[in-house]
Amino acid sequence: MSSGIQPHNARPAGIWNSGGGRYDEISRGIADSIAHCVLRLDPRPGERILDLATGTGWTSRQVARRGAEVVGVDLGPDLIAFAAEQARAEGLTINYRIGDAESLPFDDGAFDAVISTCGVMFASRPEAAAAELARVCRRGGRIALTTWTPDGAVFEMFTVMKAYMPPPPAPAPPSPFEWGRTARVAELLGQDFELAFEQGVSFYREPSPEAAWETFSTGYGPTKALAAGLDEERRAALRRDFVAFHARFATPLGICMPREYWVTRGLRR
Repeated sequence: MSSGIQPHNARPAGIWNSGGGRYDEISRGIADSIAHCVLRLDPRPGERILDLATGTGWTSRQVARRGAEVVGVDLGPDLIAFAAEQARAEGLTINYRIGDAESLPFDDGAFDAVISTCGVMFASRPEAAAAELARVCRRGGRIALTTWTPDGAVFEMFTVMKAYMPPPPAPAPPSPFEWGRTARVAELLGQDFELAFEQGVSFYREPSPEAAWETFSTGYGPTKALAAGLDEERRAALRRDFVAFHARFATPLGICMPREYWVTRGLRR
């Protein structure tokens, strides 16, 4: 199968793909926010719906259970393979394919609705991804997105990891957390969609801060790839800082981290 991944996205594809099937545990951790986004999209039986940056398919499975005809697209072949296997195991018919959010392999207006849960915000070139969202959504159709805020706990977690990352190229690429500002989303999508926004909080629960490290260092591509590229001493330091960050959210039963996000719903003009 031809991947259709543009050259500048080959490295990000490898990073995200590195989580493989264990990325499904990351989706478990944001299941409440996914359910929120699916609710606001309001999938209807018989509609053709695209789940963009589907990962291991958690969102696409929820949408398919509503009776929609679902296509799931992601950069990572291992993610897509797991998603397809899981859908078959659950008796769901979902069409999964490898694809690039900035250059989608679909006709104009091919979908009644498009959903992306904390996915499209990580596209390397946001203007291109936004244009593709509008292009493949039919007039009168809908989009629903969840995006992490630029000052919430997920941003703080990335700040912990950033201390161990190499310096970014100059000029630095746009921050994915800009999608967590409604004004920026309006810049990207407002010309093509009538937009409305709703805030939400996702609660990430684990038995311990150490369990959070295990989940992310094995299943979340950016964390796994970062840890794998460090020497033993720096990897141990990253683990220590990552565990300490999550320990801030300790409860008598484990950890519970509130993670703020926006749901964006758009009606295609």
